[in-house]
Amino acid sequence: MTIFNLWDLAGTAAFAISGALFAINKKMDGFGIFVIAFVTAVGGGTLRDVLINTYPITWMSDLNYIYTIFISVVLAILLRKKIGYLSRSLFLFDAIGLGIFTIIGTEIGIQHGFHPVICVSLGMITATFGGVIRDTLSNESPLIFHREIYATACIIGATTYIALNYLQVEVWVNQLLTTLMVIIVRLIAVRFKWQLPTFYQ
Repeated sequence: MTIFNLWDLAGTAAFAISGALFAINKKMDGFGIFVIAFVTAVGGGTLRDVLINTYPITWMSDLNYIYTIFISVVLAILLRKKIGYLSRSLFLFDAIGLGIFTIIGTEIGIQHGFHPVICVSLGMITATFGGVIRDTLSNESPLIFHREIYATACIIGATTYIALNYLQVEVWVNQLLTTLMVIIVRLIAVRFKWQLPTFYQ
């Protein structure tokens, strides 16, 4: 197993915990919690693989993703009272998953030789569309369509990753720095209530 795979599994765990906490907060049963955790963790990556014609889908060819999601859900359920305020924990794990998956999707685009714009798009899709599916299944308005700095943080991180890759920065350094950038931008945006402009009549 490569460092890239471990990084991907770390993002899967973060999003699975985020999804599980979201479902717990919605008072879903055990099955509902697992389903929401599952789609949050692999939804974006599945869409990415379909778009770039990668078969079998990543989580279908490596059961470590299923094991990671299952363990993450069990831990989230068992430790739900010790994690702290669910809303804060949900936000933190979501931000971590957002950062890791942005870079994973961008790197996969680079490996396939796509144009930088497509690589950025794949990074954003990988990071955000699991949350879109989660919110849709839960009858919530997807966060990506709100005024919050969410997908924008992914675009900033993915663009920086491509720039540093062009400058031949060590891969692990690039991954770490840009993942932290996405997380920090997301945290600061929420802390200071940064929002994108809206247009309405």
